Amino acid sequence: MQKVMILEGLDCPNCAMKVQDAVQKLPAVETANVDFSTTRLTVSIKPEHAEETIQTICKKIHALESQILIRDEADGKILLNSQSDHEHTPDENTHDHGHSHAHTNGKSLLLRIGVSLIFFLAALLSGLEGIPVLCLYIIAYLIIGADVLFNALRNLIHLRPLDESFLMSAATIGAFCIREYPEAVLVMLLYQLGEYLQSLAVQRSRKSIEELMDIRPDTANLEQNGEIVSIHPSSVHPGQQIIVRPGERIPLDGTIIEGNSSLDTAALTGESVPKDVKPGDSALSGSVNLSHVLRIRVEKDFQESTVSKILHLVREAGSRKSKTENFITKFARWYTPTVVLAAIVLAIFPPLLGWGDFSAWLHQALVFLVISCPCALVISVPLSFFSGLGAASRQGVLIKGSNYLEALTKIKTVIFDKTGTLTEGVFAVTAVEGAPELLEYAALAESYSTHPIARSICHAYTERGNQIEQNRITDYQEFPGKGIQAVIDGKTILAGNQVLLNDIVFEQPDIPGSVVYVAADHQYLGYIAVSDRIKKDSQQTISDLRSLGVQNIIMLTGDTHASAQKTASELGIDQVYAELLPTDKVEKAEKIKAQSHGTTVFVGDGINDAPVLALSDIGIAMGGVGSDAAIEAADVVLMKDEPSALCKAIRLSRYTRRIVTQNITFALAVKALVLVLGFIGKVNMWAAVFADVGVTLLAVLNAMRITRYH
Repeated sequence: MQKVMILEGLDCPNCAMKVQDAVQKLPAVETANVDFSTTRLTVSIKPEHAEETIQTICKKIHALESQILIRDEADGKILLNSQSDHEHTPDENTHDHGHSHAHTNGKSLLLRIGVSLIFFLAALLSGLEGIPVLCLYIIAYLIIGADVLFNALRNLIHLRPLDESFLMSAATIGAFCIREYPEAVLVMLLYQLGEYLQSLAVQRSRKSIEELMDIRPDTANLEQNGEIVSIHPSSVHPGQQIIVRPGERIPLDGTIIEGNSSLDTAALTGESVPKDVKPGDSALSGSVNLSHVLRIRVEKDFQESTVSKILHLVREAGSRKSKTENFITKFARWYTPTVVLAAIVLAIFPPLLGWGDFSAWLHQALVFLVISCPCALVISVPLSFFSGLGAASRQGVLIKGSNYLEALTKIKTVIFDKTGTLTEGVFAVTAVEGAPELLEYAALAESYSTHPIARSICHAYTERGNQIEQNRITDYQEFPGKGIQAVIDGKTILAGNQVLLNDIVFEQPDIPGSVVYVAADHQYLGYIAVSDRIKKDSQQTISDLRSLGVQNIIMLTGDTHASAQKTASELGIDQVYAELLPTDKVEKAEKIKAQSHGTTVFVGDGINDAPVLALSDIGIAMGGVGSDAAIEAADVVLMKDEPSALCKAIRLSRYTRRIVTQNITFALAVKALVLVLGFIGKVNMWAAVFADVGVTLLAVLNAMRITRYH
């Protein structure tokens, strides 16, 4: 059983790691993952202990971080709140509560900073000495630092000392011990102010990411007994009719039964040009109705709608972490203890060796303690990747994890399917050569198939004024990748490729396009040539991929060699493998992947190519709007049916990677500089505070740039 909880008030990355580790150690928990970017805890629980384990998890989190409010993501109910024991219903507006909760805490902290600053200035400017001035400094210190001291003591009791509260408490109490009273108070003031600004930046970053995905409608206009009632979309069921007025977002997937309008699908596909729709067309949830009232028959439940699946995928993406994120997590576990150990050595050994005064070395050791928290890295790196995932979704590219977002930066080989990927998948009959009854038998045999080639043959037959009489078909069998066998008017008809005809003698024509061979009772009747058009942006896509450093571009197809070579030569593709069955594609993709140096990507339609999508380092499905199979099979889904979206995804991934690299380099460089200056006594503790919270703030603001990427 999987459970997702929202941890409101989780603004500390160290807290997130502590919560994840503690929950993971519970006996009935199989896996636990805290996504700091979205404040979501995802746990897999053994089914037999589900209810009691959820309560145990909540109590464990509350024991670690009492300020966190825990909600069930599914229904918004409060599972545990330090300020109330009762459960709230979803009607209490989960989103607003979260913001008011954080806003209240922020106002309280600002008030304490202001009062503490008054006492600090009074002590600094009063001219008092001895006990009176010490009392003023202590009052200022306790007003601003009491909560930090309390958290430090609690963590020390629970044998978890190496967190920010303990380190900051140790550093400032140490400053008091060496009579550096103003510095102790000022460091705590700057730390709390930095924490407030950092929390504000993190909240705004999260808000900007959520706004990218703010495509879920809150209400649906349901028609009941001639009246229109506004209800939550989850209460509407398939078969019911909803009304969508101009300017409203379509809440559920359905079919338009009345009205002509234009739909803004930018939130789903990134396409800026509105899509004209009429009765009979599909309408996807998340689209905005622009001009006229539409009556829509609902086809899917709210949980199965396109918009719900997109939001679920983007939020779940946080659980699939990149190598960089995993490295930073491991680095943080070792970095803090190492610097703390260095601080202890610095405080003890130089004075023992007679290299200076104890208080001077203790001061330098306290600087080390202040700089020892890796918040800038632990916060900014996951926020950067999650911002990249949100920005990609806004442009119609669903990436199922930051691991795939990072892998997109290293693509060396791209394998394309042909039909529906590089070509439009809209076929037209270009030649019919053979017996007079050839097209008739072929159309009847293909009449039950939904394949684009079959549809084109049926269309060519009916376009000549004929009707397809399916009652003449007494037996029918489809062979995937080969063709169809049907009994028509008592004759066994074969319609398909050369593999299907097997032992029947015929000549293969040297013409471009796909060729369907037809035989009746083992007698060859002739062939039908069907051609497909290359998509407008396919050629530019191949050119852009080369400019992005992709070394090998390969095409796999079930079409004839002549058709495949013609398409490849027009597009400038390196290698072509034609006349492949689905199993052949898998074998060929395996060989290509084994020989490739770097990340191998397969781009297909996500339905017929599911095995190859799963096999590749990154499987990319084209045209995923409304396609359950595409969304399930691939690691990346291009919602817009254009191959050029792949190049956009690569550019965005590299931009995200640059921001991550900038944050890591900047944070480590500043911390290293302050550590060196602290070691030689050239920097004080308030400068070390800047190197901690100040750098974190700048890194978070830098990460937010990704949300504005175009």
